Amino acid sequence: MRYFAVSDNVDTLTGLRMAGIEGRIAHERKEAQTAIADAIADPDVGILLVTERLAALCPDLLGGLKQRGTQTIVVEIPDRHGTGRAPDSITRYIRESIGIKV
Repeated sequence: MRYFAVSDNVDTLTGLRMAGIEGRIAHERKEAQTAIADAIADPDVGILLVTERLAALCPDLLGGLKQRGTQTIVVEIPDRHGTGRAPDSITRYIRESIGIKV
């Protein structure tokens, strides 16, 4: 099993490649869908990293993959420009999930 990344940013993908993670660049929805589908079809890819901006371009595809429980784990990652999440996203998620204020 190996990692594979689909990024909209060359710098992010370069950094991941320095860590030994191969990947592809995609800037448009169609490119992202093709790159993600190719990665999912590869039986050697165990973890697929997708930048948040690309994940926002194709939520239907990624949501379907997460719900079907494919052999590939899909993880949304922030790129070098930062995260699109709110600063308290993790604590809010915990609060909404189990009802405990952290």
